[in-house]
Amino acid sequence: MSVGGTGKPPRTRARDVTAFTRQLTGLLNAGLALVQALELIAHTARRDAMPHVAGGLARRIAGGEPFASALAAYPAQFDRLYRELSTIGEATGTLALVLARIVEHRERAAVQRGKLRTALAYPCAVLLLAVAVTAALLAFVVPTFQQVFDSFGAALPAPTRAVIAMSKLLLHWGPASLAAFGGLWLALPRLVRHAPRARAALDRALLAIPAAGALVRTVAAARWARALGTLLAAGTPLADALRALSQVTGNTVFDAASARIEVRLRRGERLAHAMRAVGCFPAEFVEPIAVAEESSALDTMLLDCAALAERDADEKLALACACAEPLVVIVLGLAVGALVIALYLPVIELGNVV
Repeated sequence: MSVGGTGKPPRTRARDVTAFTRQLTGLLNAGLALVQALELIAHTARRDAMPHVAGGLARRIAGGEPFASALAAYPAQFDRLYRELSTIGEATGTLALVLARIVEHRERAAVQRGKLRTALAYPCAVLLLAVAVTAALLAFVVPTFQQVFDSFGAALPAPTRAVIAMSKLLLHWGPASLAAFGGLWLALPRLVRHAPRARAALDRALLAIPAAGALVRTVAAARWARALGTLLAAGTPLADALRALSQVTGNTVFDAASARIEVRLRRGERLAHAMRAVGCFPAEFVEPIAVAEESSALDTMLLDCAALAERDADEKLALACACAEPLVVIVLGLAVGALVIALYLPVIELGNVV
């Protein structure tokens, strides 16, 4: 595939788009025209698809299209927020400054996603290890003990009978269950991506989880507030800015709330009142925004609220990770210990009889 060809570009990662935006910002700040900067990026030896995208953008802009309109030809790379900010930057002659804000916004979101993955990695790995060890004991160790117990000809304790029943259940249904789980694991991401109702149901379920729901709500509200604050700081009218927040939070509940808030604002309601009405924003978000509306400092307050929420989310993630690690280890120890005790109870009872 040639750089800047007309074929459909392959999928790109979020960090590739961020790197492209950072590079474009630097070239514009160095004094290059937009088309020249895009053509320069198009001929760089990068391994991702962004040189191809840059070439397509350069051709469209050279043909007379505005930058934001050219971006719309690549919706997988440039979301609505990106295009809305670019429109403002191009109209006001501050495209480099706006692109720098986009880079900052995307990098903050990437850092937050990285912290979330890091916090979940160890507990999930230990939990998977616990499941694997327990399944191995039930599938390979318990049947061996069962043969020994059958030779005793004596009644087995209730815990031992329960473990043997679990072993038989695993041996009978384990392969089919594993195949079904693997199929579900592979199909679920596709279902969530392509079935809006499934995605909405999953997002509602995440918000309803007792402990994790508050964290998910805080993270989504922080993304919403930072995106809206960035748009307002760039000069976007409030109602128009809300229309651009259709896919910035990663949660369909908040994305739908943006649309409902926009409708209420166009009817004459204040932002804080509309946020209370939709019912998904934490109270600590709504009250400062109500004050900021009176002082005409809404964009600054939104960015401050986002920063505080991100800090709160980081603290909750750190606490959850610190609590989850020993908890998972304890659960693993209890599970293995219970199996061992259940298997050795008949041996102990037989020794007492002898």
